[in-house]
Amino acid sequence: MIEATVDRTAGYPLNATSWRKRRSVVFLRTLFRPLQGKLGAIIILLMLAIALAAPLLAPYSPFQPAYPERLHNPSASHLMGTDETGRDVFSRVLYGSRISLRVGIIAVTIALAIGVTTGLVAGYYRGIVDTLIMRVVDVLLAFPGFLLALAIIAMLGPSLRNAMFAVGIGSSTGFARLVRGSVLSIRETDYVMAARVVGAPARQIMRRHVLPNALSPVIVLATLELPAAILVAASLSFLGLGAQPPSPEWGAMLVDGHNYIQTAWWLITFPGIAIFVTVLGFNLFGNALQDALNPRLRQR
Repeated sequence: MIEATVDRTAGYPLNATSWRKRRSVVFLRTLFRPLQGKLGAIIILLMLAIALAAPLLAPYSPFQPAYPERLHNPSASHLMGTDETGRDVFSRVLYGSRISLRVGIIAVTIALAIGVTTGLVAGYYRGIVDTLIMRVVDVLLAFPGFLLALAIIAMLGPSLRNAMFAVGIGSSTGFARLVRGSVLSIRETDYVMAARVVGAPARQIMRRHVLPNALSPVIVLATLELPAAILVAASLSFLGLGAQPPSPEWGAMLVDGHNYIQTAWWLITFPGIAIFVTVLGFNLFGNALQDALNPRLRQR
C-alpha cells in the first residue's frame, strides 16, 4: 500500500494531509484565476452582505407608505426615488435581496433533496425501481419548467412559499437525471463492488461511497440553478402568483411599477438591475466552478 505521493515539482513525498492541502490550493487557484470567477464571487458576497445588513442599510421602512412623497424622483433623500405609495425604492430593493436570495436557496434545496435522492436510488438499484422513477421524471420533463411551476401554484394557491416549492419541484428533474447518470458509472467501480462483497448494506454504500463521488457535478448544477430559480420566482411574482403585496420582492416591484413605466422609470429600472446583477454573479461563478472541477482543465 502506498502511503505517500511524490510532489514532482519539489521532488519529495507528500502525505495524505499535504496532498489534500495541495489539491485545495490548486482548486482555489483554478477557480479564481479567470476574471469570471473573481467577479462572480465578489457579486455573490456583495449581495449576501446586502441581504444580511438590509435592516442597517435601509434608511426607511420598506412597508410604510408615505403618500405625500409618492413618485418622487431619485434624490439625495431617496436615492432610487419613491413608488406610487411613497415608499422608498432603495429600501425595498435592499429588503428584496433577502427575499430573492431566500427563494433561490430554498428552491434549490428542495430540488437537491428530491432530485439527488431519487437519482441516487434509481441509479443504484436499477431495474424496475429505475424505470418507475425515471418515467415520472420524463413526464415532468415533458412540461416546460415555468409551465410546471404555474400548474403547481394553480393547485396550491398563489404565495411565495408555494412558489418556492413549485420552482423546487420543477428543478429537481435535472438533478435526478444528473445523479442517476453518475451513479450508474460509480456503482461499477472496484471500491463499490468490494463494499458489496464484504456485505456492506446498500444504504451505507450509497451514503459513504457512491454519493460523495457524484457530488461535483451536482454542486455545479446547484450553482447554476439558483439564479434560474430566482428568475422563475420573480416571473411568478410578476404574474401575481408569487410574493404578494406589500412584499418588497423584486418581481412584485416590477409589477407595481410597470403601470408607471413612462412617468416613473425608476420603479422598474432598479429592481430589474438588481435581478440582472444577482443572476449574472451566480452564472459567472457557476461557470468558473464548472471549469475548476473539470480535471482536464485543472491539468493545463
